[in-house]
Amino acid sequence: MKVLILGAGVVGVCSAWYLSRAGHQVTVVDRQPNAGLETSFANGGQISVSHAEPWSNPHAPLRALSWMGREDAPLLFRLRLDAALFDWSWRFLRECTPGRTRDNIRDIVRLALYSRDALGRLREETGIRYDHLERGILHVYTDQKEFEAAIEAARIMREFGCERYPVDVAKCVEIEPALSATRSILVGGDFTAADESGDARVFTQNLAGLCRDRGAVDFRFGVTVERLLAAGGRIDGVTVRSEAGRETLRADAYVAALGSYTPLLLRPLGIRLPVYPAKGYSATIPLSADSDAPTVAMTDDGHKIVFSRLGQRLRVAGTAEFNGYNTELNEVRCQALTTRTHELFPELRPAGEAEFWCGLRPTTPSNVPFIGQSRLPNLYLNTGHGTLGWTMGCGSGRVLADIISGKTPEIPLRGF
Repeated sequence: MKVLILGAGVVGVCSAWYLSRAGHQVTVVDRQPNAGLETSFANGGQISVSHAEPWSNPHAPLRALSWMGREDAPLLFRLRLDAALFDWSWRFLRECTPGRTRDNIRDIVRLALYSRDALGRLREETGIRYDHLERGILHVYTDQKEFEAAIEAARIMREFGCERYPVDVAKCVEIEPALSATRSILVGGDFTAADESGDARVFTQNLAGLCRDRGAVDFRFGVTVERLLAAGGRIDGVTVRSEAGRETLRADAYVAALGSYTPLLLRPLGIRLPVYPAKGYSATIPLSADSDAPTVAMTDDGHKIVFSRLGQRLRVAGTAEFNGYNTELNEVRCQALTTRTHELFPELRPAGEAEFWCGLRPTTPSNVPFIGQSRLPNLYLNTGHGTLGWTMGCGSGRVLADIISGKTPEIPLRGF
């Protein structure tokens, strides 16, 4: 079968890898000059099953209200006349009940565990490198109420197979000695030993290279998708634009993996996808040889910031800003990342200035992505992964390849 994938981020390239392995003839198009140059470019760098608690949880509405008006708030809604944001926000509130939160944690953990295992097998099979570390993820807390809420969330995750266990302050410092200088402000943590970290951009580009080297996938970069052409209740082609001009690409099956831009592409077909862009920020800090920087991936839950060691760089990422498709860097939010980094790691000793970046995470109200066939029989979706596109990429690609191949996926798809 000829399959055309729209989007060469980590989700699109993973889809291409598994579809080609299933015997399909795959083409990937992307407007950028290489793979992984938009949302996958400089994300938090964590393979984090332990981040399965969705933003839409019983604590979220009050937290969001308490952060209103704060330019550096971990979760910031820009008030704007935006029907899509209004609809998304209403759906988000409906997901904040304890029952819905539990169901969403179940679905997220299921896919994330499957994906982490698939990534490990892919790494063993190919030897792919991407500055990865298998040292777990440590969540730390400086607020007692945040810590208590996290203990309950971790308990639910353990029921579904994520081994996230509470640890005291002494154990936090034992796991990550770089915290020793600030142990007095910590109240506790929890640790997931099986979680990992690594550079999503490097992985995505190296996996695209493996696809090309094996002659299995054709990548066409510098190609902008303009619209889907429908006829007879099916997709008949895709209009694209490049330096060579406009053309129509045709295939047997089409995969929409354009992240936050997927709803814009589907809307003219009458498909209303509740995926909204949540702008996340990151700072990549070069480290000196004697820097007392963390080597274990960490999450500061209270500030919604993650820390990942990528070779001689420290990636600091997080926060969510709901401001439409705006991709401008906000200096206040950038500085909030580095300020908190130096509060937790006063002996960091950078080797240079931080490099700031922002990207649009494709976020669903439940944090559960859309994977599978749309109401048009030859149009498939792989989008809406929010902050967990890197975590869920391999699993999502493998599940989608099974669906397109007419096979039953290895995990239940309830919720997806």
